Amino acid sequence: MSAYLETDSLVKRFDDVVAVNNVSLSINKGEIFALVGSSGCGKSTLLRMLAGFEVPTEGRILLDGQDIAGMPPHERPVNMMFQSYALFPHLSVWDNVAFGLKREGMAKAQVAERVDEMLRLVQLQDFARRMPHQLSGGQQQRVALARSLAKKPQLLLLDEPLGALDKKLRERTQFELVNILESVGVTCVMVTHDQEEAMAMASRIAVMSQGRVQQVGTPKEIYEYPNCRFVADFIGNVNLWEGTLVLDAADRCAVKTAQGVVHVGHGISGTQSMACAVAIRPEKISISRTRPAVSANLFTGTVKEIAYFGSYNTFIVKMPDGCTVKVLEANTSRYDSSDISWNDSVFFWFDETAPVVLSQ
Repeated sequence: MSAYLETDSLVKRFDDVVAVNNVSLSINKGEIFALVGSSGCGKSTLLRMLAGFEVPTEGRILLDGQDIAGMPPHERPVNMMFQSYALFPHLSVWDNVAFGLKREGMAKAQVAERVDEMLRLVQLQDFARRMPHQLSGGQQQRVALARSLAKKPQLLLLDEPLGALDKKLRERTQFELVNILESVGVTCVMVTHDQEEAMAMASRIAVMSQGRVQQVGTPKEIYEYPNCRFVADFIGNVNLWEGTLVLDAADRCAVKTAQGVVHVGHGISGTQSMACAVAIRPEKISISRTRPAVSANLFTGTVKEIAYFGSYNTFIVKMPDGCTVKVLEANTSRYDSSDISWNDSVFFWFDETAPVVLSQ
């Protein structure tokens, strides 16, 4: 599949600061693509260059084969929806959606048809004459989306699209938004600081740090197979143990850490005594007060913290060397009751498929 949107060696400098550093991305037609990263990583600057609000210092932006890097925002077949939604407070829902169409000089009958179509799409037909202040946050978000889609953009840019909503509404709206975007078939690039939002909504994710893209992949690839310490630590929870490679075969390897030797069910084609790290997700670790019938990847420690989150418990275990490890234990039954308490001595372990070895 050929890319529909491409950034080719894109660079943006502000004086001596490089905000976006040689970013090349390929995004497919109809894809929902997320940019994530910590504050100041360059994701919002990259989105603004796609919108035309910032001019690249170097590089190209190709949309369906056309370089739009030097094109002003109003000439681009691109629309952007902001976190604040930016609805006109003095206009009704219907007039907010119609605003851009009227400015383009579209005929009245076509405007009416298009606005009604958009309001049906976001299920707000009955709210057409209401003013923005009479709507809930989720309804305002859908009005902003309808307005963004009304002009049939080739590319839709979403800047923290659900950031103004509370947690429960945000989770429910994620699926509504994906269904709407997929039904329209528009290509979408979104920026979010919420990792779970990106994982739930995007078909692929780019993780950025210090202006560079560290990894691009599906949510599962990013989570299960991070390619560096930053990605492993940024996406989700992870335990990172530093060590050196002491064994490397085609189907397995071993890393010597201060916590003990970790046996891993994959090779890395590294060199003996190479510095590396082992990443283990907390939910892939088992914990018990009694010793299990395993020998590899078995460790001990003392429980220092316990937190109950409803669907799971979190344990913070302090190992003999002082390292702390986070363990998640799912609550699969209402009557589950862990017998582990504060200051208990425990065993914890994981199988060889759980850890990932990171060389950078």
